[in-house]
Amino acid sequence: MDFKISQIAHILNAKVEGNPDLVVNNIESIEEAGEGSISFLSNPKYENFIYTTKASAVIVDHKFEPKEEVKTTLIRVDDPYLSFTALLEEYHKMISFQKLGVEEPSFMGSDSSHGENVYRGAFSYIGNNVTIGNNCKIYPQVYIGDNVIIGDNTILHSGAKIYANCKIGNHCVVHSGAVIGSDGFGFAPQKDSTYKTIPQIGNVVIEDHVDIGANTTIDCATFGSTVIKSGVKLDNLIQIAHNTEIGKNTVIAAQAGISGSTKVGENCVIAGQTGIVGHLKIGDHITIAAQSGITKNINKKGAVMLGSPAFEMADYKKSYVIFKRLPDLMNRIKELEQKILNLPT
Repeated sequence: MDFKISQIAHILNAKVEGNPDLVVNNIESIEEAGEGSISFLSNPKYENFIYTTKASAVIVDHKFEPKEEVKTTLIRVDDPYLSFTALLEEYHKMISFQKLGVEEPSFMGSDSSHGENVYRGAFSYIGNNVTIGNNCKIYPQVYIGDNVIIGDNTILHSGAKIYANCKIGNHCVVHSGAVIGSDGFGFAPQKDSTYKTIPQIGNVVIEDHVDIGANTTIDCATFGSTVIKSGVKLDNLIQIAHNTEIGKNTVIAAQAGISGSTKVGENCVIAGQTGIVGHLKIGDHITIAAQSGITKNINKKGAVMLGSPAFEMADYKKSYVIFKRLPDLMNRIKELEQKILNLPT
């Protein structure tokens, strides 16, 4: 897509220093950008590239003062990084929401409906009594079960699976291979050492502005709802178990697993390969470092946890100083024992 620099400046409320009528159609890093591309400069260590870049335009700070001749057009803003991010967001919206219409073959069941400007890709399946909002994009091979409700401006990428009775809010993105509403891990041990399946009859409720990464699985509740609150961002390959609740604006990195009935607070950061056991309560503004194992409640607001089992990072670092010296300390203890044994009686 082609854009004049003057159009971009209008979106960013920016000042143009150079030719506002130049056209750009690509976004690249400042060191790799070519003619027709736009880039940005926010980190001073990359300043040398602005004097050699082939980019047609570069977003810079109002305070930026070139030390050499700059051949590219400058777009001056208050914060180049935030402005470049905003530009990416606008560009992504244009690309993501440009598809319209219904491709065949596709299926929509009885008593189901959708709003305006909807795209339904080929081989997508929509069950009975489904309600889909305006401007939603349902890519090929998406499955949507019966009685599902989907809000406005939500994107379901190819191969996403939404089980029956689940609810997804406005402005959500579900990436390929994600499964929403699969059975929770409910099995009752029997006297003969077999397991009896416990029916999982609840659903999943996903609120607004939630992003769900590829191949992430969110299980339905045994009864009631598994709830993902507004603003949550889930990476790829995450397991959210039944009856779990994830608080607003919490972010979770890849390969994390959260067991059933755990409540995670707001604005938490959970790093990759973290494991959280079931029926716990994690407070607000908690940070959990990568590969940590959480086995008890965390109530201290702002705590940073590390280790398996995890404890506060400051204490972990103190303990690690000792832990990594254990072989040396053990040798010293053996030497002291030998000296004690050799003392004259």
